[in-house]
Order: sequence, then structure tokens, then C-alpha cells
Amino acid sequence: MRSNTANRQLLFVVLPFLLIVVMQVALSAFSLYVVSTARAYVAGEGLWSKAQKDSIYHLTRYAQTGSDHDFQRYRLAISIQLGDHRARLALDRKPPDLDTARQGFLDGGNHPDDIENIIRAYLWFHRVSYLAEAIRYWKIGDYYLQEIQTIGEQLRQGYADGSLSQAEKTALTSQIAEINEAVKAPAQGFSRVLGNASREVSQAVWSANLIAGMLLVLLTILQIRRLIQASDNYKAALQAEQQRAEITLQSIGDAVITLNMQGAVIYLNHSAKHLLSHLETESLGLHFDELLSLIKQGQETDCALSFAELCRQDDSRRTYPKLNMLRHNAIPLQVSLVAAPIRDRHGEQYGIVLVLHDNTAEQQYINELSWQASHDALTGLVNRREFETRAIKAIKQLGQAETSLALMFIDLDQFKLINDTYGHAAGDELLCQISRSVARRLRASDTLARLGGDEFGVLLGNSSVESAIAKANNLRQAIMECSFQWEGNHFSISASIGLVCVSDADTSLAEVMRSADIACYMAKEKGRNRIQLHIPHNSEVSARFHEMDWVQRLRQALRDDSFTLYAQDIVPLAAHPERGRYVEVLLRLNADDGSQVPPGLFVPIAERYGLMTEIDRIVVEKVFQELALLRRAGNQDIRHCAINLSGSTLCDDGFLAFVQQQFQRSGVPPELICFEITETNAIANLEAAQRLIHELRRIGCLFSLDDFGTGMSSFAYLKHLPVDFLKIDGSFVREMATDPIDHAMVEMINHIGHVTGKRTIAEFVDTPEIVAELRKLGVDYAQGFHLSRPEPFGFRHARGDRRMRQQ
Repeated sequence: MRSNTANRQLLFVVLPFLLIVVMQVALSAFSLYVVSTARAYVAGEGLWSKAQKDSIYHLTRYAQTGSDHDFQRYRLAISIQLGDHRARLALDRKPPDLDTARQGFLDGGNHPDDIENIIRAYLWFHRVSYLAEAIRYWKIGDYYLQEIQTIGEQLRQGYADGSLSQAEKTALTSQIAEINEAVKAPAQGFSRVLGNASREVSQAVWSANLIAGMLLVLLTILQIRRLIQASDNYKAALQAEQQRAEITLQSIGDAVITLNMQGAVIYLNHSAKHLLSHLETESLGLHFDELLSLIKQGQETDCALSFAELCRQDDSRRTYPKLNMLRHNAIPLQVSLVAAPIRDRHGEQYGIVLVLHDNTAEQQYINELSWQASHDALTGLVNRREFETRAIKAIKQLGQAETSLALMFIDLDQFKLINDTYGHAAGDELLCQISRSVARRLRASDTLARLGGDEFGVLLGNSSVESAIAKANNLRQAIMECSFQWEGNHFSISASIGLVCVSDADTSLAEVMRSADIACYMAKEKGRNRIQLHIPHNSEVSARFHEMDWVQRLRQALRDDSFTLYAQDIVPLAAHPERGRYVEVLLRLNADDGSQVPPGLFVPIAERYGLMTEIDRIVVEKVFQELALLRRAGNQDIRHCAINLSGSTLCDDGFLAFVQQQFQRSGVPPELICFEITETNAIANLEAAQRLIHELRRIGCLFSLDDFGTGMSSFAYLKHLPVDFLKIDGSFVREMATDPIDHAMVEMINHIGHVTGKRTIAEFVDTPEIVAELRKLGVDYAQGFHLSRPEPFGFRHARGDRRMRQQ
């Protein structure tokens, strides 16, 4: 690594010099090329000029004598000029004809070694000022060359056919003389331009070499200066690094101790002095075994860590994560030790560095976190996780001895009232008092846990059924005797207790916990402040298990979105029905086998265990989404869409805001939605129902009162519920065609509805006879299998044309 760094630094120093030398070599090569090219062009110009003079001379003689010898000498001289002319024309082509150019220059008498330089200079620099001007003169010369060639042809033709007169000879001779004078100027210009170019290029090359030499000298000075400065910087950096290392060692929280190979201390940082409670003068020179007393944990007998063991390590580093460090007149510490050898550049070890870390505070923190992870922060009791861990362990131990255990769920009966009325502070204080009272009645081997909220768990080891029941009664009595006071108010506290006795080691914890939970729930249902012993295979317990299975199934359905919407038409009975459909959305649960479960099987359980609010929200959201898709697709077949709401949803303070949010997201008009609430739920939650109806009707929604007529005081509450529709309970409609009492009830409810300004809807209309009777009574709408069966609801199932049955 160091060798690579040194090579890079050397390259960095030498590289600028190499670049300048390369630049000078390149300049020299370029200057030689330019001079050689200029010489080639000058030589070519000399050949061209000589050929020009020879061709003029011999052509003039030919004009005077007509000698074929003179004409051949003329042809030989002018062929040199014609060769250069052909070469120039070949180079001016797109693309250049290089072979023709080479042959032309050879015909022009140019040396073969110069031809490539002439061609490259012409192609690369023909637009540069000097060469461009020279080429311009060349073209002028070529023009006169063509004139000479024309005169030569005229003379040759005249002598050949004998038609050349003396006057024509004299005129052509005069033209030859004139061309000879005219061609001198471009020839001289060509030669002058090339000379100037050669001199200026030489001057430029000389200047560039001078500048390169100056740069080389300047660079040498700068490099020497930089090397001197780098040397000073290296020294300063080394001193700073040493100082930084010393400050770092003195500042870190871990103790750092350096030993030589004899075990003597040669260095300690500040943390080491503090940890050892030694002065530096007292510690330096001491042997490791005299300075430190380190005991390795996990040994059956105390085993001290010695310097000899540190020296025996084969690897480059050894770690001791758990050591007890004994100190004179001080509390022992829990420490970890890392020992690493110190080696010179040849790999020879000449010392050992020790790093000691004090783990005492960290271990205390870990112990505290462990306690917090297994205990309830408010009461100090074990939490659910620790309770279940101990319960699993106790159940497994049942197979090792002929014994049994008991597990209790304790649920406070009045906790919610106190917590909601007087706040969490009162509730927390009550939980703490109950915890202390119950704990005093238990053995040290028993476990009392707070499972969550106002629910406690008790685990009794080695307990028979009789002793478990007695203990449960004892705990119930202790809770009743715990008179709670808050802000001058006295409260009587009681608890419902579910008890499960276990003697089979194969019983799962989940089964035991569920049995205790169900037993506790049954104790509450039977009047609270009592104990319910779980008895396997009891019909009541089996029913509760069945309900709990349904609860888990519904919760899974909520997570998996396993609900499907259906819709059933509510058909108008008037002679001139309104345009558009009036449908009621119905809910189905998708079973694992692909079948669909009707709401009558799961809605009562969902209401009983507080799941209907969430289900209602899912239904509302799905309906709004499907209606929005239908309307965006141009399907406005539905005029009113009825959605059922449960009693718990009526009391949900956030439901109104949720519905308003759905209107905003979907863009569904409020007048499209009709919410159905049952008469029983509306009367049981009258104030909440009135508030919800008022707010949603204010923005345009409709309301329907379902199952009307089943309540004891239906008519008394009707005037307090500003609904738009009354749905006559199906128990009256189903037999109204044959039962006069049912017929009278339907007639009376329909009359009251119309008197109060409400439209009426009859449910369970399953025969044409019922339809006929309803029409006679003036009932507005009917709903039942005879008119329409439920069908899947939504955009995917919509039909473009639907004709409702009118009966």
C-alpha cells in the first residue's frame, strides 16, 4: 500500500515534466513537417516555373519554324504543369481522388517522398490563409496554362492542314508572349506566399519552444517549492496526528493500557487512571498482575486472567466480554476486555494494548429493560407476555407430576364508569389499589398479572378445583372490600372472574386463555360480581365457543375484505311509478367453501361483540365507490340506494364526518343515499339517532325507519324521528292476505305514515295476493322475492337495461 502511494506521488512530480518534453518533441516534429512541406511546395513551384518557361520557349519556336521537334519539346515541358493541374483538381473533388492526385504530382516531377506531405497539407490547411492564397495563385497559373495549351493546339492544327497564315502565326506568337508576361505574377506570388508562410511557422515554432523552456524552468521551481512545502506539511500533520491520538486516548471513555512484553505498564490514558483509582506515577512500571485483578465469569471457581494467558494468544486479538474487576476498597465492576498485540514493521510483537470498557451501568440498564419488558409500568405486576410465558411453563410441568393448575381472568365491573367519569388518573389509582389488595391474598409461588385495561390474570400452581374456587372467592371478596375513594366520592368495586382448571400437559395455552376469557364473559352476562368455572362440553360454554369462533372469523373477514354487496329492488306500487330504481344494499359474507353467508347468521354476533361499526363503514365505503363508478360510466339507473346502519353506528361520534368524507371523495349526490335504521335501535339511541338524521338530512340524505311496528311505543316516538320512509315490519305483511289482524296492522301503519308525511314500504312481499292488498291500502312501495330477488351490486354487475316487475 505504501509502495503504491509512493509511486503515485513520484508520478505526480514527474508527470508535468514529461508532458512538457512530449510537447517540445511534438512541436519539433510539427516544425520539421511544416518546413518539409514548405520545401516540397517550393520545389514543386520551381519545377512548375521551369516547365512554364520551357513550354513558352518551345511553343514560340514551333510557331516560327513549325518543327515537330520543337512541338514535342513543348509537349514534354507542359506535361509537368498539366500533372500538377490534374492533382489539384483531384484534391478538390468530394471526396478527394488521392490516387489521381498522387499520379498527377509524380507527372509534375515532384519527388515521391514529398507527395504525401503535399497532399496532407493541401487537404488539412487549404482554408488556412497562406495556403489558401497560394492555391489562388496556383489556379491563376492553371488558367494561363489552359490558354497556352489552346494556342498550342491551334498551331498544331494549322500546320497539320496547311491553313496557318503568316498573320495568324504572328498573332499567336504575340499571344504567347503576352501569356508569358502575365504568368510571371502568379508564379512570383505563389513563391512569395510560401516563403512568408515558412518564415512565420519557423518563428512560431521557435517561440513555442522558448515558451516551453520557460515553462519547464518555472515548473521546476514550483515543484521544488511544493516538495519543500509538502515536507513541512507532513511534519506538521505528523505532529498533529500524534497530538490528536493522544487527546483521543485521553478523552475516550474506555480505559487504554499499554504493556511491554515483560508485562510492565508503559502507558495509561485518563479513563484507565480513573477506573483503577491510581495516579500515573503509581501505575507506570507496575506488572499487569499487580495492577489488575480480573475474574472471568462463568467459572465454577474464581479464575483470574493473567498476563501469561494474554501472551499465549495465537490470534491477533482476543476479547473477554464478561469480567469482574476487583478494586481495593471499592465496589467490583463488570467490564469487558479487548487485548491486541503491538507489532513493529517487521511483524515482531513488542507490546500489548488493553482496552477496558466498564459495563456496570449498561448491565443495570439491560436489567431494567428486561424488567420493563416483562412487567406492567403502572401496577408493577407482570404483563401479559410474561404471564403467558409462565403459564406455558406451568402447563408443560403438569406431565412431570400428578398435579393441576388453575388460571383466572379477573375483569373489574365498574372500572369503565369510574375511568370515563373521573378520568384516567382515577382509573390508574383504582388499578393500583386492586393490584395491591389481590397480591396480598396470593402465595409467593402464584402469579398475578395485568393483562390489559381493567383485566387481570392469576396463575395458581398445584391447585385443585376446590381450592381454586375458594381462592377465586377470596380474591373476589378482597376486591369488594377495596373501598375506593376519589375526590370525596366512595365507590363499591366488584369483579367478574373466569376460572379454568388444567391437569393435561397437552392443553395449549391458547385454549386455556380462550376458555378463561369466555368464562369471564359468562360471569359478566350472569349479573357480574361472580365466579364462572369453565366446564368442558357444557352447552352454554359450547355456544360461547361458537360465538368466539364467529368473532375470529369476522375479524379475519374484515382484514381480508371478504364481504360482498347485493341489492334488492324496492318497487313502487303506484300506477305511474317514478323513474329510476330504488334499491336496498344487502350484505353477504364469503365463506371458505365459496358459498355466501346471509347477514342473519353473523350480524347479531357482530353487534354483540362490537364489530358492526367497522362493518357498517366498510359497506358505506363500498357502496359509494360502486355508485361513483356507475355514474362515471353514464349509468344513472339508481334513484335511491338504501344502506342499513346498526345501533352502535348511531352512537359513533366519528361516523358523520366519515360519511361527509365519502361524499367528497366519490362525488355521489346526497339525495341518492337513504340510510335505514331499525325502530328498536332508533328508540334505544334516540338522541344520537335524532342528531345523525338531522345532520345528514340537512345535506340532502334520506332516512328510512326499518321494522316499524315491532316496538312497544312505536307511534309515540315516530313524531321525534324525521324520517322519509316507514318500512312496515315483514311479520305483519307476510300473512296479511289471510290474517285480518295483520291486515289491520298494515293498514294502520300505512295510514299513520301518510298522516305524518312519510312514504311507506312493505317488506316480505312474496305473493301476488299481498301485492293486490297493498295496492288497495295505498302502500307506496313493496319489497320481496315476488317482485325482485337480491342480485350482486356494483359496476361489474350493472345491466344496461333493467325492467322492474310491476304487479
